[in-house]
Amino acid sequence: MSLHTIRPTSLVIFCKVVDNYGDIGICWRLARQLQHEHGIDVTLWIDDLRTFRRICPEVLLDTEMQVVAGVAVRHWRDQEGVFVTDDIADIVIEFFGCDIPPGYVAAMAQCEPRPVWINLEGLSAEEWVEGCHTLPSSHPRLPITKYFFFPGFTARTGGLLRESGLGEQRRQFQSDRDGVAAFLAQFGVTPAEMASLKVSLFCYPHAPVSELFAAWQRGGAPITCLVPEGVAVEPVRAFLGTDPKPGATRTQGALRLHVLPFVPQPDYDRLLWACDLNFVRGEDSFVRAQWACKPFVWHIYPQDKNLHHVKLRAFLQCYSSGAESLAAFSLRWNGVTVEATQDQAGWRVLWSQFQADVPKIAQDSADWEQKMLENGDLASNLVKFAGSIRSAATENKV
Repeated sequence: MSLHTIRPTSLVIFCKVVDNYGDIGICWRLARQLQHEHGIDVTLWIDDLRTFRRICPEVLLDTEMQVVAGVAVRHWRDQEGVFVTDDIADIVIEFFGCDIPPGYVAAMAQCEPRPVWINLEGLSAEEWVEGCHTLPSSHPRLPITKYFFFPGFTARTGGLLRESGLGEQRRQFQSDRDGVAAFLAQFGVTPAEMASLKVSLFCYPHAPVSELFAAWQRGGAPITCLVPEGVAVEPVRAFLGTDPKPGATRTQGALRLHVLPFVPQPDYDRLLWACDLNFVRGEDSFVRAQWACKPFVWHIYPQDKNLHHVKLRAFLQCYSSGAESLAAFSLRWNGVTVEATQDQAGWRVLWSQFQADVPKIAQDSADWEQKMLENGDLASNLVKFAGSIRSAATENKV
């Protein structure tokens, strides 16, 4: 008997914040898209409401359950709790393999049909990802199966997270030069600075920011750097000569630095769209930089035994910029030893070579966007996969 794909109507995401804003940024974007574009009833369990509030000011800190932008948000305090089958959603997502409360898993195993249990993995361009995408894994004791779902850069993965109207929003914003100038003006960027190379800086604390600042100061072309509060605190403090609070600014040599308040997600997208070059970190801002269609440098989340360097090289190999300078600069930015870049002179050379290629990389970014669009978006691919699993389960019982 052949059945139409059964469309899931409810979904729950369990998120433990590890990489500060990156983890909750991904889960929050996914939750909103599933609710707004697919009409799914979404519940987001999250353990760190304070971090969540920094990217979504509507979040209340002292509430166990609240509804934000149509998504039910629940404060995940511990692994305790008794759940019944009525509590279980059609799709259950554990982000980055976080442990779901045992009581919830036990209730999942009692449902008929079983929910589609998905471990939403991290984004990687490594070849092995294609072979592991959607692989099942049976629970060792309970009659329920978990599926591994991998975001990625090919049609044999889950694709990248992207809202349906994002491209048009970006094009409208970037076509309004006065609007872009007004947006940046709220952060202290002057009309004169609009003609400089505008750079947003978002990185982990161990990034070689001081070396980059020194290279920028000694460069010939003016650079305006916009850095959110709490990012690269010590190098920014040293450059400013004062505490790096929002609104702080200083010029040294060719470099003008502005400290920004931490902005909500929609404004962070606009920041990426408004700048000429974006330094991003982790996964969420990394993906948003690609949809910004601007040159970017990725600071990857560090892993034991430098496994993140393998992941970085895999992405650089498939990214279609065609600029060797981008790979060389990115590797050094992430602590990979590159010949002749150990001293400051080396950093200036790296930056000079990379800066010369920025216009070419910007042109190629549109081709990369089109290539990624052909893979579909992560939320839609996930819903389609979950629907096919539920349909197959129902058909097997007919």
